[in-house]
Amino acid sequence: MAYEFSLGDIAFLKSGEGADALDAASDLLLTERSLISEIDGLRRRWPQFAAAVAETVRLRRKAAAKLPGAHDWLFTDDAAQQATPTLVGKHRAQRLRGRAIHDVTCSIGADLYELAKTASVAVGSDLDPVRLAMAAANVPGAAVARADALRPCTRDAVLVADPARRTGARRTSDPSALQPPLPSLLSAYKGRDFVIKCAPGLDYRELNWEGETEIVSLDGGVRECTLWSPGVTELHSQTRATVLNSDGSSWSISSMDPCVAAQRAPGRFIIDPDGAVVRAGLVRHYAARHGLWQLDPHIAYLTGDVLPPGTRGHEILATAPLREKQIRRELAARECGSLEILVRGVNLDPDAFRKRLKLRGPRALSMVVTRIGERAAAFICLPHAPSAGAR
Repeated sequence: MAYEFSLGDIAFLKSGEGADALDAASDLLLTERSLISEIDGLRRRWPQFAAAVAETVRLRRKAAAKLPGAHDWLFTDDAAQQATPTLVGKHRAQRLRGRAIHDVTCSIGADLYELAKTASVAVGSDLDPVRLAMAAANVPGAAVARADALRPCTRDAVLVADPARRTGARRTSDPSALQPPLPSLLSAYKGRDFVIKCAPGLDYRELNWEGETEIVSLDGGVRECTLWSPGVTELHSQTRATVLNSDGSSWSISSMDPCVAAQRAPGRFIIDPDGAVVRAGLVRHYAARHGLWQLDPHIAYLTGDVLPPGTRGHEILATAPLREKQIRRELAARECGSLEILVRGVNLDPDAFRKRLKLRGPRALSMVVTRIGERAAAFICLPHAPSAGAR
């Protein structure tokens, strides 16, 4: 089980002696094999706080990739797992630049840290006194207070909320099972300007949402579904897909953009749009932007003769029905020894199918398996890495 921090732990970790203890522990391995003996060593100098010191160093290492600027932060294990990645937090903060902000579920302050950089005023609140003490240490430029997210305690500020998505050890995308429940949040702040971060798997279409629904991805992985109230967005009853990358590039597309529903024979490439585009239901809008078309009106794969800048694609070398012997022959003729298999609309286990192909050779290829109308088709392809440029 994860270590349970106390307010006494937080006070020690923030002190000069705590800084010395953390510095001493930073040289330790703190692996499962070494942890017991290393904590025993820490206990000889700091008997009451050894476990808190070791856990803090461990969590800082765990959060380093997700929160690169948080090398000296305080965390709980759950809070580190749910914390908004820095680039996603920066994106949200930029959209709210200049506004007064109240983060009503601030936890250890991951969102609040970025919001405080761009807001005219930034306030954070939480019911958990330990996480609130951590937020005060992590975001010294913001005011923090203990408060219930469902009881409004500020006026004229944009409310930002990130309901917890875990119930015990399991994640949930049920709006009513979030903590606090999403329907309760919407009711508590009716008529206010607010932004609510939700699980990417949330079925937001059932909400009859009147503001903007934004699906955000980072480096190809869908991270969150964000609800923006009408007062903080120009898109009403619309969706937006925002794609962020660690190299600093980003782009977005919305349901206000042109849309096409063309379906034609395969072009030179097959393109699998970013997950944010697919989840937001904007595949046809993305196709219109880049002169692409669909293989099937119900499948998210797109095709075209030119790859959009910054997009990974699959150049078609051969097309075959989904028959194992025929595909094996096609791959053997191309000396394929490594094969990435992408599947949509067809019941196929890629790993099991790949093993049966008995691949041999020096060449790395990809195979896109999809349904076109009533038939399954396999496209043997040469994968292309993303080219430079925004999409």
